[in-house]
Amino acid sequence: MNRFASARRSLRAGRAPATYASGARVLSIGIATTGLVTFAYFSLASHALDEVDYKGISLLWAVLFLVISIIYRPVEQLLSRTIAHGGHPLRTALLIQGAFAALFLAVALSLRERIENDVFDGSAALYWVLVVAVVAYAASYFARGWLAGHRRFGLYGGLVLLESVSRCLFALAVVIGIASGQDAVALGIAAAPLVSLLVVPWAIGRGDPAAGEERLSLRQGSGFAGAVLAIMAAEQALLNGPVVAVDAAAADPALAGFAFNVLLITRAPLQLFQAIQTTLLPHLSGLAAAQGEAEFRRAIRATVLAIAAFAAAVVAGLALIGPWAMDVLFGGDFDYGRGGLVLVGLGMGFHLTAGTLNQAALARGRAPAAAAAWVAAAVAFLVWLLLTPLDDLLLAVEVGYCASTALLAAALWRIEAARAAPGAAAASASPPAS
Repeated sequence: MNRFASARRSLRAGRAPATYASGARVLSIGIATTGLVTFAYFSLASHALDEVDYKGISLLWAVLFLVISIIYRPVEQLLSRTIAHGGHPLRTALLIQGAFAALFLAVALSLRERIENDVFDGSAALYWVLVVAVVAYAASYFARGWLAGHRRFGLYGGLVLLESVSRCLFALAVVIGIASGQDAVALGIAAAPLVSLLVVPWAIGRGDPAAGEERLSLRQGSGFAGAVLAIMAAEQALLNGPVVAVDAAAADPALAGFAFNVLLITRAPLQLFQAIQTTLLPHLSGLAAAQGEAEFRRAIRATVLAIAAFAAAVVAGLALIGPWAMDVLFGGDFDYGRGGLVLVGLGMGFHLTAGTLNQAALARGRAPAAAAAWVAAAVAFLVWLLLTPLDDLLLAVEVGYCASTALLAAALWRIEAARAAPGAAAASASPPAS
């Protein structure tokens, strides 16, 4: 009897599985610490490098996570959900992940000169860091999905924390004089996913409890991965598209770095929210399958209220000390506007709310509608940046981010309010095994 059926019986008996609350709590601690260490990496880098070199690091990070979030997060979620529901998707997931990594490598090598010159201003070191890091993250994200599916949330948190600490050490080495220059800071981005894989042998040594269970077909796995890929692409367009757009349009070569700094206000909470996402979707899928409508809505309401309280605190902090804090953390000869920072804080709240409602839509079997909402929001944001009447490109990013995430949250709320037909969610809550 698989775990999904067991979870359904528990729900019918009025006992929700404890994995959601306990898993979210454990992962939140690990990923919150990871977010702070990541913030420290960029703070140290901004103090160690001049504005143009720091812009190269921020662009490298933006391009890297634009790529890996789109091509690897779908497989991470595929593994997490399918293993947790009693499936055995390793072979299918390996094929999909390997295909994505090979496709990236082929494109990156064929466009080497263009990427090196047009994106990284002729830096071969930044180009090779990007290539090595993307390939290494294929293994890292596969390991994350495997750990999450087996409820090994402590090891999952340890993996991402080890990754961020090892990366930060490279920037620290430059600050204290052990190393020097942009290349040394960038090297940490390539080394981090490789170092984090030290967690994997320990995890695999405990055995694979899903071994021998039902397998996932390539068609089923690809269908789910494709839906999540569209959502991930749209989310990365919201977060990283503005950095690339500002770099292409601004006369000041350092402005993209400042835009990146502003969007770090939302990146750190989003990284923390990955802990909630990792545990929320299987929990909601089980509730939908068991027709636990009241519990389903209670879980969504509690998560959204917690996000609202957190966002309110962040907005208040930005209104009071935002410009001063940004100056202390990142330095540089730039004045961050208080109003723009507040808009980004509001947008962060809308973005986190949209992430919660997105998981609800997936659990109810409304992935295509959710993907359409994400893509529409991302396109609207990028069109705004292209056609904006504002002379201040950074303010255009701040206004556009807040407005587009607000529209996204509203669209996903309408999807949730419409609900799925009875029984539809159970059929689509997770990729079925075959």
